[in-house]
Amino acid sequence: MEPIKIVLDFETFYDDRTGFKTQTTEEYIRDKRFQVIGVAVKYGDPAMPIWYSGTHEEIKTALMGYDWKNAILVCHNTQFDGAILKWIFGIKPVFYMDTLSMARALHGVEVGGSLKALAIRYNIGEKGTEVEKAKGKRREDFTYAELQEYARYCVNDVELTYKLSKLLGESFPADEYELIDMTLRMFINPVLEVDDAMLVTRLDELKVERLRLLGSLMEGMGCPDEESVRKKLASNKQFAEVLKENGVEVPMKLSKTTGKETFALAKNDEGFIALTESDNLFVQQLCAVRLGTKSTMEETRVARFIDVGKRNKGKLPVPLKYYGAHTGRWAGADKINFQNLPSRDERKKALKNSVMAPIGHTIINSDSSQIEARVLAWLAGQEDVVQSFRDKRDIYCEFATKIYKRPITKADKVERFVGKTCVLGLGYGTGWKKLQHTLKTTPPGAVLSDEECQRIVNLYRSDNDKIVALWKECDLVLKHLAKWPDKNAVAYSLGVPETVIVRPEGIQLPNSLYIRYPDLQWKNEGYVFNTRKGEASLWGGGVVENVVQALARIVVGEQMIRISRRYPVALTVHDAAVCIAPNAELEEAKKFMVEVMSTPPVWGSTIPIACEAKSAVRYGEC
Repeated sequence: MEPIKIVLDFETFYDDRTGFKTQTTEEYIRDKRFQVIGVAVKYGDPAMPIWYSGTHEEIKTALMGYDWKNAILVCHNTQFDGAILKWIFGIKPVFYMDTLSMARALHGVEVGGSLKALAIRYNIGEKGTEVEKAKGKRREDFTYAELQEYARYCVNDVELTYKLSKLLGESFPADEYELIDMTLRMFINPVLEVDDAMLVTRLDELKVERLRLLGSLMEGMGCPDEESVRKKLASNKQFAEVLKENGVEVPMKLSKTTGKETFALAKNDEGFIALTESDNLFVQQLCAVRLGTKSTMEETRVARFIDVGKRNKGKLPVPLKYYGAHTGRWAGADKINFQNLPSRDERKKALKNSVMAPIGHTIINSDSSQIEARVLAWLAGQEDVVQSFRDKRDIYCEFATKIYKRPITKADKVERFVGKTCVLGLGYGTGWKKLQHTLKTTPPGAVLSDEECQRIVNLYRSDNDKIVALWKECDLVLKHLAKWPDKNAVAYSLGVPETVIVRPEGIQLPNSLYIRYPDLQWKNEGYVFNTRKGEASLWGGGVVENVVQALARIVVGEQMIRISRRYPVALTVHDAAVCIAPNAELEEAKKFMVEVMSTPPVWGSTIPIACEAKSAVRYGEC
């Protein structure tokens, strides 16, 4: 029996303290003040949406009247509406669709994806504004006329979502539907659990460490109290000096007013944000004092995990943004960034270690080994490197051997680290200064002279001539995308395999989706394109990086789909799939995951794919 689509939209209570502006999706739905005012439901293509309002039980009775066991749920922001359906009403459809996610994949992440913006883009109708009048009003506060007006607004949203799903679906890849469904299930139907007792202990440790640092700063700076320390650290110059004294690289940026290099220490600067999220707890603490906050980034994240666990009876909904980057990769959401959990220091692994499998199950973390380096060599036609991967040689040690002019093995940890950093970074055109900075600031760290870094960059480029040629090829791609040669020019493939196609619309990937660069133009001796954060510069090496990351994401995405048909995928982080398997099937499940993630895709059958898989009850241990 063919599943039927049910398009749905909930209208819920919100005010200045409750709602998306002040809370995460999970916090909002789990808030004690949360209330469903009404819901509009469209059952099947020809049906008109029906509005239901009333008590919780009345709405639940109405919703339970639909055949959810044979239903595909369609919403605009299904993470919200699907979670309400499951968490509040206990209803789970057979499949989840989301027009917001579809739009991000089809149009790119840099353009508007709201229902209002998409309705205008597709000329399918006009989204109303009645929701603005509902602020602060609970269901019992509405008059009959007001509730009818709200019903018309909600029904219209459902019709817009239905029309949008039909239009977006005309060119949407089948596999991507499955990835959207998988991503939503991680949040709506979570399987991972959180060990809040471990986190409570860690939170106490963090508070003690912060107070100890504050006392040390007060003494060292000759300050009588925390406010005096904060005022001194509020000075860019003094804050930078403290960072330097403690061996921390001070982030820099180009001033928009002077065009000269200056400190990137404003609270919204990417460099400063990176400091607040540093693996170095001391740096986090310094930033917290500078900002005048009472907690570090780690304290905030630990407390958030504890609260999420309490609200969800120990379960841990995983909020990920499908197509969070313009390369298609997932991104963190709901202020819980699973893509960036601390992992280097054992004490700082508390967040990762607190994530557990349910009783009777084990977590399997399967990571696609060096997938970007493998895809890059394959795409560029750098056959000697491709063969090295096929022969299962250690490419990091091999390049380090060339750098140090002596045999390097895995036992030479620092030298291999240098080789690894070069292989993973120099493939996209990294210059010697950035290489030097990365080597110095990334554990275990290596300090190399200017001359040595310049030599290494030249060595990489002479050894990998096909990869360098691919950068130049992508310089030409940018020229074409900024101004397509002429209306009769034909699309052409990028790289050696005829897999990635350059078209006037952008760079078409094997899954038929595109990498797009909105308003790409030549400006100030370089190419720039528009992003949500303003103009971003771009050159051939950057395009290569985007394409390689997009291809790697497609490889892992296709593998995740195969895995999910046997074992639930609970999380994905960069190029890894995290699954839950019954203990009785652990070895079989691990073998299956390794087999799947060692198999190249049909469109790239010669990519030398490989993976590593580890298992444990706690995520941080695998």
